[in-house]
Amino acid sequence: MSKLLIVFGATGQQGGSVITSVINDAELSKQYKIRAITRDPSSKPSKEIAAKGIEVVQADADDQESLRQALQGAHTVFGITVSVYDEAFKTKEVAQGKAIVDAAIAVGAEYFIWSTTPMVSAVSGGKYKDCAIFDTKAEVEAYLRSQPIKSAFFAPGSYMQNVKSSWLPRALGDGTYAIFHIVAPQTTIPLVEVASDTGKYVSAMLADPAAYEGKVFSAASEIWAVEDIARAVGRACGKTVKYVQIPEADFRARLPLHPPVVTALVEMMLFIQDFGYYGPETKEKVQWTVENARGKLTSFEDYLEANPISLP
Repeated sequence: MSKLLIVFGATGQQGGSVITSVINDAELSKQYKIRAITRDPSSKPSKEIAAKGIEVVQADADDQESLRQALQGAHTVFGITVSVYDEAFKTKEVAQGKAIVDAAIAVGAEYFIWSTTPMVSAVSGGKYKDCAIFDTKAEVEAYLRSQPIKSAFFAPGSYMQNVKSSWLPRALGDGTYAIFHIVAPQTTIPLVEVASDTGKYVSAMLADPAAYEGKVFSAASEIWAVEDIARAVGRACGKTVKYVQIPEADFRARLPLHPPVVTALVEMMLFIQDFGYYGPETKEKVQWTVENARGKLTSFEDYLEANPISLP
């Protein structure tokens, strides 16, 4: 009998990638039956999932009873929370993550795969103590590790998709373009094609859960310096694109967000610059993860070729 795999964030990039990888895997599609969790089963993305023959169930991470009902019969859970950057985003996200864990335990699930991030406050020795964007998910990871359920962890690097949003080059007025940020040009960042590759990491855990129990997949196909990211985008667009480091005050002024969220974003980038995205052993962690992924990973240049960026 197939084991029931619960996938949170089913209509998002991570959850959607997990679903696609499992149903397209000859071995895993026989081992696992999928139940997709969504807040709105009537949405177009939810209906598209259902059209593939996948069970779609409504649940809300703020409603413990809905979680328990949605997780009935679960063997394995892929859990993720969606960051909503309001004034209460830190406490809300931690509470939601813990609620999903508690519900999984309550229904007798055997294995939990959590989408996590590094604990910035701990790795930095307290230098960066307000990076709630990372620390919230890391706090849930610590909670999950303390509970009576087997677990493994998917820690995505920086999304390649960011070059089409927050890292999109801006025109300088002379026919050239620049990516602006606060870190030094040589700062290195691990990159992941989250929409296509998340499932390749999670599938490895699903194929051999005992081997990866307690392990963290530091999920990225490559590590790039930010100045090289800018050059690569330029090559792909046929434009001159450079990286420009700007003062922290200028960066803060560009972000129309709640002050705690802006501080969290600033500390996240400075942490990556000073300590490495996954800490001092970032290179080794990424290499181990690449070697253990299930399937060919997407390079940054392949991503740029498949997802053209149009610069005016």
